[in-house]
Formats: sequence, C-alpha cells, structure tokens
Amino acid sequence: MTVKVLIVDDSSFFRKRLAEIIATDPRLQVIATASNGEEAIREVQRHHPDVVTMDLEMPVMDGITAVRKIKTIRHTPVLMLSTWTTEGAKSTLDALEAGATDFLPKRFEDLSSDKIEAQRKLCQRIYQLASGFQASQSDMPANRATNSQTQVAAAKPEKSFNTTPELVAIGTSTGGPVALQKVLTQLPASFPCPILLIQHMPATFTPSFAERLNTQCAIRVKQAENGEHLVPGTAYLAPGGEQMLLKGRPNNLYLSIEPGDVKET
Repeated sequence: MTVKVLIVDDSSFFRKRLAEIIATDPRLQVIATASNGEEAIREVQRHHPDVVTMDLEMPVMDGITAVRKIKTIRHTPVLMLSTWTTEGAKSTLDALEAGATDFLPKRFEDLSSDKIEAQRKLCQRIYQLASGFQASQSDMPANRATNSQTQVAAAKPEKSFNTTPELVAIGTSTGGPVALQKVLTQLPASFPCPILLIQHMPATFTPSFAERLNTQCAIRVKQAENGEHLVPGTAYLAPGGEQMLLKGRPNNLYLSIEPGDVKET
C-alpha cells in the first residue's frame, strides 16, 4: 500500500524539507503541497490524500479552520505539526477537538536526537495513521467512531459476584486525546472508582489537556501529583515525560511520579 500524503505549511522551506523526508520511505508518496488552509481544501478535493500533514498558523486560513472544513469533505486523517510550547499545546488540542487525528512536533529534533531516527518516526506515524484509518473503515460501527489505538483495563474482581473494580486504567496512543474525551465525558460524577490515564504526550501538553478534560467532564480530571492518594470519581493523567507508579494497598492507593526513562519505540 502506497500512502498518498498532502503537505500543508506556509513555509516553502519546510514543505520541501518534509517532502524530502517522506520521500525516504518507499511506502509514502507526496502527491501535493499547499501553503494555507484554503489551498489544502482544494487539494484534498482534487487528490483525495490518505493523510494530510497540517501546520497550525498560516495566512488566509489557519490549520484548525482547515481541519474542520476538510472533515466535512472527507474523513482523511490529519497529522498536526505543532510547537512543543504551552501555547502550541492549547492550539493543538483545539485542532484535535476540531477533528485532527494526531500530532507531532514541528521540530523533528524533538522526536529524537538522532536525525535518521527522527525521520523514521515521522514516516512511521504517517503510515500508521493511514493504515489505522483504512482498518477502521472495515470495523464494526462501534469501533469506527474513535479511529484510535486505545486500550482500557479494569482490575478483575476475585469473585464473580463482585462486579465493581477498585481501579480503572486507560492507556491511549494514536488518537488518544479524542478517544479519552469521548469516554470520560460519558461518566457520571458519582463514578465509583479512581481512573488512571496514560497518554503519550509531551510535558508541556499534559497540564492543558487535563484542564480541558476537567471542564468537559462530570468527573474530576487532573494531572497526577507525586504522593497523592486516589479517590473515586477522579481521573489522574500521568505527567508527560514521567512515569506514574501505583503504590500502597487496597483502599489506600497512592501515586508515585518518577523520572521517565522509557524510550519511544
């Protein structure tokens, strides 16, 4: 399968650089480029790309507006290229809410200090978005809604008559922010147990993401803090770049936040 890619960015230098990186992967093909959102919409209608890479800030029409309009035309996966800043985090979350599928840093050095490895990760993410979307098209309708790689785990009861778990853990990857929003907004404030959220996300993004979820949900959502005890009806989001460990005993569980040392694969 050759994945057709549309590159959208107002910088001709960046468009050329990104096209050169994508050309290193035989599974990917750049079929068109656009310098703003309006051009992007026309190119989507003309070329029907499998994936669109989208900049946030552009003249004529910005990336968030373009995503909304593209989603009314085609359900094409859109990969936002974002700055790893607090302001970039807020804009990226707006883009995900508008319909973008995933995001990566615009500075590829933030993916890896090794240039070749950073390029490999970028190309792999583009390919995964296209393959995941195509697979979702043949899924059952219930699975089609999120187009994400999301796993939900609950502690298994020791006895069959005890159906209430002590803890719920949700781990999300590609498409995770949108999937988490869909799941958590359905939970009542009286949800009977704490929830642990693990989403691969940079450290500058997780505070804004937790705050946004908290305003949208009936349950409380917060970024996890070291040493805090778990309470029902609260979701704890692991801080970006760190490890969130569960410690303690039943009915007295608490979190330990430790430096992250697990490399992305």
